[in-house]
Amino acid sequence: MTSGSRKRSLQENLKYRRISIKAQNKKAQVFILKERCKGCAICVEVCQAEVLELSEEKNIHGYLIPLVIHPEACLNCGLCEMFCPDFAIWAAIETEEVGL
Repeated sequence: MTSGSRKRSLQENLKYRRISIKAQNKKAQVFILKERCKGCAICVEVCQAEVLELSEEKNIHGYLIPLVIHPEACLNCGLCEMFCPDFAIWAAIETEEVGL
């Protein structure tokens, strides 16, 4: 598989996921473990929906941490989670709790 076809495949997959999430009309939520973050900003760069930005807030280690600025735009594509070297961020679909 060439890099061009791999990139097309990724784009097609992301397009499918974007459509399926919007069709389900469910919201994704982004979680950040501030203590683990080293402020590399990879998550900010790979986010295709521009959900994140690097804030001025620092964690206990002195690193700038990402801030969720547009949570409603999250596609739950998983790129932030996939590229984070510190496993400090992930997204998940919000679910409703059902009482028994």
